[in-house]
Amino acid sequence: MSDVILETKHLTKEFKGFTAVNEVNLKVQRGHIHALIGPNGAGKTTCFNLLTKFLVPSSGQILFNGGDITAARPAQIARMGVIRSFQISAVFPHLTVLQNVRIGLQRQLGTSFFFWQSERALDKLNDRAMQLLAEVDLSGFADTVTVDMPYGRKRALEIATTLAMEPELMLLDEPTQGMGHEDVHRVTELIKKVSVGRTILMVEHNMKVVSGICDKISVLQRGAMLAEGSYAEVSSNAQVMEAYMGTDAQALAGAH
Repeated sequence: MSDVILETKHLTKEFKGFTAVNEVNLKVQRGHIHALIGPNGAGKTTCFNLLTKFLVPSSGQILFNGGDITAARPAQIARMGVIRSFQISAVFPHLTVLQNVRIGLQRQLGTSFFFWQSERALDKLNDRAMQLLAEVDLSGFADTVTVDMPYGRKRALEIATTLAMEPELMLLDEPTQGMGHEDVHRVTELIKKVSVGRTILMVEHNMKVVSGICDKISVLQRGAMLAEGSYAEVSSNAQVMEAYMGTDAQALAGAH
């Protein structure tokens, strides 16, 4: 199997004369944590939406495990093992933490999302759900109603529900957005932990997070690829520093 799990070739998205993503060539190595960074409006989220097929490319190609998925639908991509965790916490607030993970696991029963499944049919998923909660340090929260959980823990739950779908490639959209220092640290450690044996592509603003865990970083500016490489290479690139003018540039330089 090739070392490249995901590749885009000249990926482009135009909206009525505005080019949001411009000829992006991206290669994500299997087993890597790969970050997509860039100033606001750089096209990062649009790029994610193209990869998960919430948007259709204007031109270009997307390859997953060497196969062309450019025309595939979102559900097909998910079944292949490309699973996205959303920027906005995508969990059911009035279910318990355990119930949320069980919904992600229902796929394995072959019953997909039949919410009217009997409790007994779903109980067989409890052991696996508890394993996943242990993986994200939420074992003690299994019976907590999700709405009552701290924000950082909700993001951990979201990662657990993403893991329940058995992703080969996890796409994390701003996993630490809106978090305090302690939560950022916890979620960063969590991403590092769950990345073992998996590939992660993440959009992230926090340079400390990126510098600490990413194998490779791609920098977008105005929809186009500006630079790519390790954190050390990218953070010392003059064009990147210029793109992050001002406070962001200081954050970029001072993250280590």
